[in-house]
Formats: sequence, structure tokens, C-alpha cells
Amino acid sequence: MSKNKGLIRKIHDALVSKKVSCFELTSWYLREIEKSDLNAFITVTKEQALESAKKVDEKINKNQEIGLLEGVPMSLKDNFSTKNILTTCASKILENYVPIYNATVYEILKNQGCILLGKNNQDQFAMGSSNETSYFGPVKNPHDKTKVPGGSSGGSCASVAAGLAAFAMGSDTGGSIRQPAAFCGIVGMKPTYGSISRYGIIPLASSLDQAGPLTLTVEDNSIIFDCLAVHDPKDETSCKLARKKTFDSLDSSIENLKIGIPTNCFEGSDKEVYNAVENAAKFYEKFGAKITYFAFPELDFSMPVYCVLGRAETASNMARFDGIRYGYKYKGEYSDVNDLMTKTRSEALGDEVKRRILVGSYVLNSGYYDSFYKKSLVAKNLITKKFAEKFEEFDILITPTSPTTAFGFNYAGDDPLKMQLADICVVNANIAGIPAISIPCGYDSNNLPIGMQIMSKCWSEDLLLRVAYKYEKENFFAKIIGGVQFEI
Repeated sequence: MSKNKGLIRKIHDALVSKKVSCFELTSWYLREIEKSDLNAFITVTKEQALESAKKVDEKINKNQEIGLLEGVPMSLKDNFSTKNILTTCASKILENYVPIYNATVYEILKNQGCILLGKNNQDQFAMGSSNETSYFGPVKNPHDKTKVPGGSSGGSCASVAAGLAAFAMGSDTGGSIRQPAAFCGIVGMKPTYGSISRYGIIPLASSLDQAGPLTLTVEDNSIIFDCLAVHDPKDETSCKLARKKTFDSLDSSIENLKIGIPTNCFEGSDKEVYNAVENAAKFYEKFGAKITYFAFPELDFSMPVYCVLGRAETASNMARFDGIRYGYKYKGEYSDVNDLMTKTRSEALGDEVKRRILVGSYVLNSGYYDSFYKKSLVAKNLITKKFAEKFEEFDILITPTSPTTAFGFNYAGDDPLKMQLADICVVNANIAGIPAISIPCGYDSNNLPIGMQIMSKCWSEDLLLRVAYKYEKENFFAKIIGGVQFEI
């Protein structure tokens, strides 16, 4: 491995050598969160974090061995269920919801000894591309507080970029890890569908949702992925195959790489984004990579397919929030159960959530099912098949993560379609179920990060991370805003 260690290994070495105690490190992160004005956290678990840190210190002081992730401070997007800890999905309807169980992702990280600092702000129910739909207010981009951090995992990405957490976990249904990672200048991966358990993650669109790590470096991303890529019997879509560790091959050769660049994914991109990503792709030529530009017309169907299938599944998943079983309940007068549900949902759900429920209900209506939903399923299968064919020809595909860098607040105004187009490059991986990662590849003239997206075939996260690591190792663009200044 490279001598330039990622943040997780640096923290581990500092704890083991007693250069810093876990209590001191955790306290520092908590102070940084308290000082921050980014609005990146909905809930801060200060007492729990400090108590967990003390237990790690007790082991170290007794000269007991600790795991690589033990004592590493982290945060979770607020749609991961956490036992006895508020889990709001950044919504009014769940503003007081406290789960009685843990999401598998958190259960694994907790058992590894990670220190939970708190729950991150997000777009309401993960519906949005800018983190402006949160009931608790928008998150600011740490590179420029007049810009959005992206969405829906905006709070998680801002936390990592600003040094408020060593790493964070997000969810990605149509780019919600990768797009904000690009806007915030960090590394974000959406693994193969089924590689990390979805159990306990409040669902948006169940056939598209996938959890993934958000980190400062590719190495850190690899470490977290290896920890979480295990079979979970509680998730029927969880992969049962044993997965090889990506960290072991992170620094292996990538010579003679075959890179495909779909030209239609660059259409509409800002010139600075286009140039940065193209130049980053050419970096691989020094290792003998062959770059081929090609048209991929099937990708033009990805956004319509995502909008139909995603909203249909959203309408179904959101039906449980009715003001009766749990969550917020309308406090005024109502005539019957239907009136109660109508008034509760009208008052407690945001505009974007309502919009998606309405569209989803429409396309599932018996009169339109064949015209919209059924055709979208056919198109999804076509896109998935075409990706499989392309990966017979290429090892990886490279595109911009987003056609623009971070935009200002109220960018879309009253046009939801404009906001949706911010995800035009990233929804493809969700439709096909393939792994994809966004890594920083430069800055625009306003010093805002630019993200490059790398995609590979299903279950090839080892190759994906290896390719990303090679670029990062030779061209480290990560800019840490305000942290990690605590010397480790």
C-alpha cells in the first residue's frame, strides 16, 4: 500500500500509539460539529459518542488489540434506523420517531466499535438533489456556503468534507451518494445492488436503493465497503456470495485498461466539467489504457425510467405514513379515517414528497399501468442488458458525476424537472444495478469541486476502487475544508 494513508488508518495508528485518546478525538469532532453553521446534522449523539469513546480507551489502556474501525468517529444519514436514537428522514411526519431496532449497516459499524457522532440532515425522505427539501432546513456546501451540497445525502457529504466526521454512510437511489460527493469534493460509492444490506434503511424505491460509504479518500471507501459487504438474511436482496476484500488489491496494476466514454453523458455538461473529466480520463493512458468514445443511446431512457419506476415505488413505500400507525398525527378535527390520513399527509409531507407520490400513484393506476410502468420495466431490462454488453467490451466507463458543479439555492425555482436533470449522469448505475464511484478530479474557476464518475460491471468493486485509487494516488485533489486539523 501507499505510504500516504487514508484518514481511517491514520486515526487507528494515532489511537494505538496513544498519540491521542479516543475521548479526545471524539470530543474534538463534537466541538467542530457544535461550531459548524452548515446544518449538516439533525441529531448529535454526544453522550453516547463519549461513552463509546471511553470504552475504546479502556481497551487501549489495557493493551488490548482494537480493530481498524474501532474508535473512528462517523455519522449516518437520517434514514438509517438507529435504536433509541431519533430517525426523522428530515421530515415533519417522523420528527419524533425513535426506532426500536438498528439498520444492519449501523449494527455492523457499531459492532466494529465505530463512534456514532450523530444523524445527518438530508432531503426529506431522500427525495431531492440539493438538500433543500429537508423539514429541518437546507445544508450548506462547505466549499461555498451560498451553494447547495447536493442531495439527497447532502448532510453526510458536507460532514465528511468539512471534517465533522471521519466518514459517513449515505443511501443512493438515483445518485444520492455520488452527486453530493461530487459537489462536496469527496469520494462516494454506490456499490452493486444487493452488496450492502438495505435492512433498516427507510425505503424510497426498493429496487433502486443502495447504501454506500462517503469518505475523504478511496482507501477509506474500500475499508468501509469491505466491512459492510456481507450477506444479511434480513434483506432478501442481499448477495449470498462471499466477497473478496477490495483493500487487498487496491494498489494492484491497472495496465492496459479498456475505458469507454459515452459521449451522450457529456452533452449538456459545463465546459469546465467536460474538460476536467476528459483530462482525468486521459490520465490512464500513461498506464497503457485505451480510451474509446462511443454513443450509448439507451442511456437517454434512464431518466424517464427512473422517474416512473422510482415514483411508483415511492408511492407504495410512503403509504405506511398515514398518521395512524406511527409518526405525526393531525391534531385538528376530522370526520373519519380517510379524512385523518388526508389531513395528516397534507400537513406533514413536503411538496416534493407529495409530487412524487401523486406521479407514482398515477403511473400505477390501472388505466396507465401498461403505458408507463410496464414499459419502464421493459426499458430498465434493456438498459441493464446494454450495460452488460458494454462491459464485455470495456473494463470501465467514465462520465461526469454531474453536468455542473454545486449550484446556488433555489436553482430550479418552480421547475422540478430542472432539478431532476442534476442527476442525469448518475441514475444509469441505479437502473442497471452496477457499482459506480465519484472521485474529485479538479475544480472550476469558482474553486468548486468537479466529480468524475467511474462505473464497472456488477460485483467488480475491486476493479472500480483500484481504478479510482490509482487516479487519487497520482492526482490527489481532495481539499479538506476546516479539518481534519486535529493532528493525528
